[in-house]
Amino acid sequence: MSNIKKAFENGKAFIPFITVGDPDLETTAKAVREMVKNGADLIELGIPFSDPTAEGPVIQGANLRALTGGVTTDKVFDFVRDLRKDITVPMVFMTYSNVVYSYDAERFIKTCSEIGIDGIILPDLPYEEKDEFLPICKKYDVDLVSLIAPTSENRIAMIAKDAEGFLYIVSSLGVTGTRTEIKTDLESIVKVVRENTDIPCAIGFGISTPEQAKKMSSISDGAIVGSAIIKILAQYGKDAPSHIGEYVGEMKRAII
Repeated sequence: MSNIKKAFENGKAFIPFITVGDPDLETTAKAVREMVKNGADLIELGIPFSDPTAEGPVIQGANLRALTGGVTTDKVFDFVRDLRKDITVPMVFMTYSNVVYSYDAERFIKTCSEIGIDGIILPDLPYEEKDEFLPICKKYDVDLVSLIAPTSENRIAMIAKDAEGFLYIVSSLGVTGTRTEIKTDLESIVKVVRENTDIPCAIGFGISTPEQAKKMSSISDGAIVGSAIIKILAQYGKDAPSHIGEYVGEMKRAII
């Protein structure tokens, strides 16, 4: 069984995202531990990249701060090795195809497997091109997590049938960022997913309040939150971890 499924075994999953190294690796590590302590079921770790095309200005800023601070892919791998000494919840990387290519795909995915990364999410990888990475992911037992967007339409069933780990359902068109209202007909998307796979699905992009998280997780198997957490980091810097822990606890309580 995929380790990712464990995140969904005890009810709805809360999945926080954080960019590794913003503002520094020590703060990220403290924040992750606070997230887990306060009920996070799966941690999504962003590997900093110079051109994060799916991200809005908030997460772009986090990427820039991390890169300016000297964070590299190798440093992220070392960071995860250290986290895995005491963190047992599933963890996945969110990054871009170029990061994997430039590192060498087999070396990258093999290292993921060795350090305890359970899956990778590549938002710029089209479904039709996933065979670039899928055989290597299968070889090393790392789930290649697929995304379903509002524009996927007649491809939803096809993507769902091949899904691994969990399905990341994108709530809205555009880039990441908090939104006051989510208007996409997500119930219809989830219905097609349910008809084609028993793999859990979680909704992300635009979720920032407990009310939104409750609504999105009532439709799906969980809620993914990134920009709202990065905003707390931008506001509090090195003092952010305790505030992030409080926020995660509030969000988790909302979806139970």
